[in-house]
Amino acid sequence: MLRHDYNRIDPKRRNVVDHRKKQFASPLYKEAEYPHRLNFYTDAPTADITLEQFEQWAIDRLRILAELEACAFRNKTPQEVANHMKPLLDKYLPLESNSSHSPKLFAQRQKDHYSHFILRLAFARTEDLRRRFTRVETMLFRLRLNTDDHNERSAFISSLDLDWWEAVTDDEKREYAPELAAMSRGWGKTASTEDDTWFKVDWDRVPELVEQRKLTARALPRLDEDDRLTPILDHLSKNFITPDSSYSSNTAAPPGAEITARNIDNLAQHFPACMSHLHRSLRRDAHLKHFGRLQYTLFLKGIGLNLEECLVFWRQAFRNITDDTFNKEYRYNVRHTYGDVGGDTNRRSGGYSPFSCQKILTEHPPGPGEAHGCPYRHFNLENLTTLVQSMGVSDRATLNGVKEDKDNQKFHMACNRVFEHLHKQELKKAKDEGVFTSAQLETIVHPNEYFKRSYLLKNLGKGTDVKMEG
Repeated sequence: MLRHDYNRIDPKRRNVVDHRKKQFASPLYKEAEYPHRLNFYTDAPTADITLEQFEQWAIDRLRILAELEACAFRNKTPQEVANHMKPLLDKYLPLESNSSHSPKLFAQRQKDHYSHFILRLAFARTEDLRRRFTRVETMLFRLRLNTDDHNERSAFISSLDLDWWEAVTDDEKREYAPELAAMSRGWGKTASTEDDTWFKVDWDRVPELVEQRKLTARALPRLDEDDRLTPILDHLSKNFITPDSSYSSNTAAPPGAEITARNIDNLAQHFPACMSHLHRSLRRDAHLKHFGRLQYTLFLKGIGLNLEECLVFWRQAFRNITDDTFNKEYRYNVRHTYGDVGGDTNRRSGGYSPFSCQKILTEHPPGPGEAHGCPYRHFNLENLTTLVQSMGVSDRATLNGVKEDKDNQKFHMACNRVFEHLHKQELKKAKDEGVFTSAQLETIVHPNEYFKRSYLLKNLGKGTDVKMEG
């Protein structure tokens, strides 16, 4: 039985709406004005630009953001970042001050405005991309804010109508002169504190400044500590590491390298510590547990070992089991990681991608009897020192540097320190001859990139293919 809906509008009385007219309605045009060098990007642009401008402006800004992210990977100081970025900003994304009276002011600020929103749109697809975009855009804004003219910066801040800050008065400047002077020195400034503009804000709005001690605190709320939170917060803080670095799942061996099952032992000299430890454990025990097999299989896939050779490698490595046991318990998993079996999605995508440093550092920490993970994080200092020495590092300064990096939780920096020591001569030759691009000399954040760069450096200048069969 059907129940009549008395709230239903009579079809004859409904408004007839053509949704296509709304969908393609002309946008409300607003003439953009750029009175300040800096921009908070609160309003989206509405004026027309050409397709060429759309693409080129986005590419130019992307160059800047990528280079800023690379600076963060290399742990550059703010001054080093400013010096490094200045010529790039002048070339790709210039922004001159009002006092320059340049005829290009409007064009520069329009490009900055549009390129921000174009990339905001491009990076909106996933939460990870949105966070990454926000992080590097914040770095760019901070860099520009620190280099802005004092008067223009003050005018820009005043134009924002922010209701959560209050200017420090002259009387307060004199009262807190020693503390403010100490803060000025911390920022690398020597000018009188009375010449600067200081602001009072709630401490919870500036956590970065609190963490870096780049402020002076007054009238803070009383906080009672709870010891139960300390272990949790300590564990969470240790998960702060470098941003992820994607590595293509398309396997391709470096030029001149013949990647086969019988070559893996000779290729192991180019492995990072995590994979070197997995390889040594496999050769010693003739077995690896699940996550160790997965991490190592994907690494071998990433260096160019094809599925057939990978199956041969694992069958020979598991020398203490029968063919029947291997086929029943291990063969399918290897094929699945390569995308040879499984669902349509797994097949179309070619299986799993090799693990990045971030994934190895943060997911599935190793337990007893397991060999996966990152030695720089998961090993104690004694075992880590033994492993690094077995890789060829005997220099005391390098070993001490690795210890400091581990203590400071800069695990990727420790790995790069070992790499630079083991390839010191080759890196110097590559830089002197200019055979490596700047991208090939950046901080390594992926085990497969470590292998590729190591192999290319060790075979630098060899004109013929290098056979590595033992």
